[in-house]
Amino acid sequence: MTKTAERATPPTPLAPSLDEAPLRPFHLRVTATTFGANFSDGYALGMIGAVLATLTDAWHLSGVWQGLLGASALIGLFFGSLVLGRVGDLVGRQRLYVWNFVLITVASALQLWADGPVLLFVLRVLIGFGLGADYAVGPTMLSEFVPSRLRGLLLGALTVLWTVGYVVAEILGAVWGGEEHAAKLLLASGALPALLVLLLRIGTPESPAWLLSQGRAEEAREVARRHLRAEIGPQAEEPPAPRAAFRELFAKGQAVRTWFGFGFYSAQVLPYFAIYTFMPVILAAMEISDPDAQNITLSLFLLLGGVAGLWFVQRCGRRPFTIVTFGVMTVALALMGALSHAPAWVLMTPFLLYTFVMAGASNITQVYPPELYPTHLRATGVGFLNGSSRIASAVGTFVLPVSLERFGLSVSMYGLAAVLLAGMVLSLLWAPETKGSVTAAAH
Repeated sequence: MTKTAERATPPTPLAPSLDEAPLRPFHLRVTATTFGANFSDGYALGMIGAVLATLTDAWHLSGVWQGLLGASALIGLFFGSLVLGRVGDLVGRQRLYVWNFVLITVASALQLWADGPVLLFVLRVLIGFGLGADYAVGPTMLSEFVPSRLRGLLLGALTVLWTVGYVVAEILGAVWGGEEHAAKLLLASGALPALLVLLLRIGTPESPAWLLSQGRAEEAREVARRHLRAEIGPQAEEPPAPRAAFRELFAKGQAVRTWFGFGFYSAQVLPYFAIYTFMPVILAAMEISDPDAQNITLSLFLLLGGVAGLWFVQRCGRRPFTIVTFGVMTVALALMGALSHAPAWVLMTPFLLYTFVMAGASNITQVYPPELYPTHLRATGVGFLNGSSRIASAVGTFVLPVSLERFGLSVSMYGLAAVLLAGMVLSLLWAPETKGSVTAAAH
C-alpha cells in the first residue's frame, strides 16, 4: 500500500435521511443568505421610517404621501408574496431565490436618483415585490434543507436578523438622515447587503423536497448526496395530483390552518409596523423629553427580545408560545392606553415590555408558516400568508397616524390591543402544534 493511499481520508458516510444529517457548511450557506435577505428587508422597511420626516420637509409631502411611502414596500410585499409564492411551487424555489435579489439590488440603488415621491414610491414597491418573493421562497428553502431539530431555531433567527437590519437603519437614519441627499443615500445603501446576498446565492441548488414533489427523485437524491451528505429514503413523497393551488389552501383539511396563519400573522404585524414606522409621532404623543435616547432604548429591547425569543421558540411548542405572547402583548398595549396621561417613565414601562415580547414573538412568524403546509403547497401557502399579512401591515401603517391625530394615544393603543386580543383568541381556537414536523424529503 502506498503512502498516498494510507493518508487518504475515507469519504464521509451518508446520513440515512436529511433530518439525521449533521450540520454542514452548505446548511450554513443557505442559512446565511436567508438571514441576509431578512436583514435587507428589515433595513429597507426601517430606513423609510427613519428618513420619512426629512423627505416630508424637503418634498413638502402631504399626509397621504407620507402614508403611501410608509406603506409602499408593504404593498409590493403583498403582491410579490402572493404571486411569486405560487410561481415558486410551479417552477421551483431556486430561480426566484436568485433573481428576486437582482430586482432588489437594482431598485434599491436607483433610490439615490429619486427626485420626488412618485418615483420613490414606484421603486419601493418594486423592492417590496422582490422581498415578497423571498418571504415565500426564503423560509421555504431553509425549512426544506435544514434538519427538523434545527428548523425552529434557524427559522426563528430570521426575525432576529430582520430586527438587526431594522435597528441599524433606525440608528443610521437618526445620525445621518437629516438632509435630503443623505436620506436618499441611506435609502440607496440597501443595495449593498442585497448585492452580497445575491452573490452568495448564485449556485444554490434546487430544494430536494420540491424535486421530489415533481417526481424528480434522482435529481433530489443527487442534491442530497452532494450538498448535504444524506440519503433520501424510498418512501419519498409521490407527486401530487394537479390541482388549483390557491383553491387547495382552503380545501378541507387545510382551510383551518390557512385561516389561522392569516389571522395570527396579521394580528402580530399590524401593531408592529404601525408603531415602529411612526415611532417619532408616538414618542411625541407620550411627551418624551429625549425621544432619540428612548428610540435607541426601544431598539435595544427589540434586539434583546428577538434573541431571547429564539430560546423559547426552540424549547416551547409553537401553540403555547403563540398564545402566551399574544396575551402579554395585549396587556402591555392596554396598559399604555390606560396610562396615557401618566408620566413618561411610567408609560415607557409597558412600551418596553411590549417591544421585548413582540420581538421574541415575531420569531414564530418565520417558523409557523412553512410548517403549516405540505411540500407541493408550501411556497404558495407561505407566500399567501406573508402577502395577506402585509395588507394588515399597510392598513395599520396608514391608519395609525390618523388615529393618533383624531383620537389620541389612549384610543389608538386600545385599538391595537384589541387586534392582539383577537390574535390570541384565534390561536386558542385554531393554532396547531407543528413542532417536530418533518419535510417530505426528510424521510
